[in-house]
Amino acid sequence: MPSVLDDLTRLVAIESISALPDHADRVDASAAEVARLFTEVGCPDVEVVRVPGGRPAVIARFPAPEGKPTVCLYAHHDVQPTGDPEAWSSPPFVATERDGRLFGRGTSDDKGGIAVHLAALRAFDGKPPVGVTVFVEGEEEVGSPALGAFLDTYGERLAADLLVICDSANWEVGTPSFTTTLRGLADCVVEVATLDHALHSGSFGGVAPDALTALCRLLATLHDDQGTVAVEGLGRRPAAPLEYPADRLAAESGILDGVDQLGDGPVVERMWTRPAISVLAVDATPVAQASNTLAATARAKVSLRVAPGDDAETALDRLVAHLESHAPWGARVTVTRGDTGQPSVVPTDGPYVSAASEVFAEAFGTPTVEIGQGGSIPMVAELQRRFPDAEILITAVGDPDTRAHGIDESVHLGDLHRACTAEALLLERLGGER
Repeated sequence: MPSVLDDLTRLVAIESISALPDHADRVDASAAEVARLFTEVGCPDVEVVRVPGGRPAVIARFPAPEGKPTVCLYAHHDVQPTGDPEAWSSPPFVATERDGRLFGRGTSDDKGGIAVHLAALRAFDGKPPVGVTVFVEGEEEVGSPALGAFLDTYGERLAADLLVICDSANWEVGTPSFTTTLRGLADCVVEVATLDHALHSGSFGGVAPDALTALCRLLATLHDDQGTVAVEGLGRRPAAPLEYPADRLAAESGILDGVDQLGDGPVVERMWTRPAISVLAVDATPVAQASNTLAATARAKVSLRVAPGDDAETALDRLVAHLESHAPWGARVTVTRGDTGQPSVVPTDGPYVSAASEVFAEAFGTPTVEIGQGGSIPMVAELQRRFPDAEILITAVGDPDTRAHGIDESVHLGDLHRACTAEALLLERLGGER
């Protein structure tokens, strides 16, 4: 573990923010460091690869001993922007240990996943008892836009009996969890126009509709009064039978006192297996620059989380149709479709995942639980499509207090250690050595 924590500290120090074009050289540096680490651990075949328009990925391959299965271990080396660095309790790109956790951007999502894979391979001195292919992606945080082209080019190298994706979150600290459902993602930009030019609000207010008010009224139709999504035809499904206590939800979400939760029914169902719609941004005159003027146009970016089992493109069709058909006061509505990522339902009844459930329970000292995630990992659906005969296992180093994508991201050091142990035990079990 000391060497793994040293590796993780070095990785965190590289500002590999894939969403920022001016950080492209640091994404390249991150891939180079990942490649160096897997070479150092004894891998005989390590490459930094990319496709046109894509960010660099790393593929490291340990050939399978005769008669043994091959496991593909996935993580990603790119990270999210930090937000205001001054809001962090310690510098975001300096891994800092505090109260049993390691803080820093990427400590959990997902350079922590890279650390788990390194630890498992170090446990066998770089000679795992099964075939191992490590795939460390460089653009997951921007939706893996080049993944299709990447798999067209390099997919044969990633073929495996089991794909282990260490990029989710555990149910709680100390409880190993396999993610079995993931919501998909779709987004769009909606623009409302009510005037052919801006107007003096005193001269025409009360007669001429301003676009910003019209946009607000349109966006309000996306939910009913209880906060349940009101777009017709979107899918939903039951969730795992887990109780999410109200006090835990309040602590983990930061919902202010007196503010109601959205919707009704089980919390885990609302978070994992039902659609959710959020308004991410609005383009309008800033308050500091506002004058007594009726805006001619206004627009917003709308995000839809798509329930497992639904189709992201179809769901986006329904969102677009809703926005176009609910224009207030005859306002002109233009919707520009954005990106989509498919949801996933991941079976857990295969022999490799069953073996994983046993060894993860051994490593953590408590049974594994199956959970869903409200967030999206669209490449899971793509991997399912490309490798239909492979089992998929989605594991985690994160927990509900990890704050991935947020201020003070961190990983619980005890869970990181247990995750490393569990993955090493899994390779040992699949190699028939225990």
